[in-house]
Amino acid sequence: MSVGSAKKKIIVREYELEIGTVQVYDNYMVSMFDEGATLTLERAYQIIGISEIHFRDKNFGFISLRKNSYAIDPTIYNYLKELDNLKAFAIVSVKEIDMHNFKIEKLFYKKPMKFFIEFENALKWVKRKVKAK
Repeated sequence: MSVGSAKKKIIVREYELEIGTVQVYDNYMVSMFDEGATLTLERAYQIIGISEIHFRDKNFGFISLRKNSYAIDPTIYNYLKELDNLKAFAIVSVKEIDMHNFKIEKLFYKKPMKFFIEFENALKWVKRKVKAK
């Protein structure tokens, strides 16, 4: 679960938030949240705001790189699915619990969302989805 090629890509901007880091690239974002963090609706609004700054009139994808364990308020997905230009949501993890949680998260999101073990595969899928829309 490495971010090999993402490191070669040029980061447009990196944001250090209270709960972790969000990196913005040309047509996607990557989040890496801290161990034990809680992604609340208020904190999700920060990330939505970042997406509006960089992708206001442009399709984009989101990759949640889950190296650490953290909690997510599932109502966040009700707001994320309203973002018309968010075309792909990928979760990257090698942890079995994240795979189980993904099945629940997907019930809330109801838009293109996929689970990956390797970052490279997630990145390819996100870029393909963003390009296709």
